[in-house]
Amino acid sequence: MTSNEEVVREAYRLAEGDVLDGPGFRALFTEDGTFNDMPNSLTFRGDQIPHALAGLASAFPDIHRELLSVHAVGDVVAVELRIQGTHLGAFPTPVGAIPPTGRRIDVPTADLWHLREGRIETFSCYNAANVWLAQLGASPDFRSAIEAAETTAAGA
Repeated sequence: MTSNEEVVREAYRLAEGDVLDGPGFRALFTEDGTFNDMPNSLTFRGDQIPHALAGLASAFPDIHRELLSVHAVGDVVAVELRIQGTHLGAFPTPVGAIPPTGRRIDVPTADLWHLREGRIETFSCYNAANVWLAQLGASPDFRSAIEAAETTAAGA
């Protein structure tokens, strides 16, 4: 019998850039399983799940997840990790793709995995998107945010 921790470790292995097995990753999920990209408010279900992996790997073909600590308690596995890779492909944003920069990323992340009967029911990834974007050279546009807030306040 495979433990919940072993299932999660296998999911990470299948998501590595040098392995990248989307169908194998998907097979670890329940039929109605979900993958939640929390910083981007995106949820992938069913056959969308492998596409999420492929999209990230297209921007970071050498993507690697350095697992720092893994804690399994019942049907929940919590993982502290770092997402690492080299930006060699277009990275999508709401206003267009960031062209490849060749920069390395090393992003602190926490993942929560909820399993049911040895299969992944929900995977929620909480990565430090602000760190990720800063490492790609995409600084936040605070000036526009301040101007928008001031305009809204003036109109109230």
